[in-house]
Amino acid sequence: MSVGQLAQGKMPVAVKDAAKKDWLYLVALVAFTLMALMALIGPWIAPYNPTQLYAGPENGLPTAQNLLGTDDLGRDVLSRILCGAGVSVFAPIIIVLLSTIIGSLLAVTAAWFGGITRGTIARIIDVIFAIPGLVLAVLAVAMFGKGLPAPIVALSIAFIPVVARLTQTAASRELGKPYIAALRVQGVSSLAICFRHLIPALVPVVAAQMAVGFGYAMLDLAAISFLGLGQQPPAADWGSMISGGKTGILAGAPEQALFPSIFVVVTVLAVSIIGARVTAWAEEKER
Repeated sequence: MSVGQLAQGKMPVAVKDAAKKDWLYLVALVAFTLMALMALIGPWIAPYNPTQLYAGPENGLPTAQNLLGTDDLGRDVLSRILCGAGVSVFAPIIIVLLSTIIGSLLAVTAAWFGGITRGTIARIIDVIFAIPGLVLAVLAVAMFGKGLPAPIVALSIAFIPVVARLTQTAASRELGKPYIAALRVQGVSSLAICFRHLIPALVPVVAAQMAVGFGYAMLDLAAISFLGLGQQPPAADWGSMISGGKTGILAGAPEQALFPSIFVVVTVLAVSIIGARVTAWAEEKER
């Protein structure tokens, strides 16, 4: 593979062909696309108002009228899943975007300047890394109140060290390659090297980390909602639905907790598979 392709982060044709033949990747891509589409249009296709009480019997089984059954207040489970998909899918995306942007900027700055700058950024990252994300989110809720804004900001901060460390390693390795030295000898400006060559070369690594980070962010937000600290009733999200379905499980009516759990698992698995494939292709590109 040519230096120009490496510098611009292009995927080899052979790798693209492999992606088309990878049925597991295609299934994961379709699954995540469907989840994202559901998050976008869910409220418009929901058969019932998600907060409507007694749209069916309490803890009702799936029927033609309520395809996924009803919860302990008779609310339609399918409608609540569809309306809660937006928060459940897009909130983790916001966390991943914020942590990736800040973490990547810190990583590139540390790798580019080195020395004191690199040491200072490393100490800051170590301090943040020492605090578990869920603990930081719970502390944020205690300070600023229940709801999603505080956990989103807290988890975005908590995920920065992981992004920064991985990206800094990749950036340092990229800066040590011969084509970077050749560009400097040719008199190419630092900004041009950074934005035209270094950052595009880091895209596969960053994309893979974003996919992995999405899964962790989704699970953490679901856990926070499960604890009652995230999305507040009567609004729906998948984590709070799982929490609300605990009593139903004991009563022999697991629908309220079961179906949102399936959607969480499928979404996380789909994104994790996509991230694993992107990582493999990035490694293939390096060869």
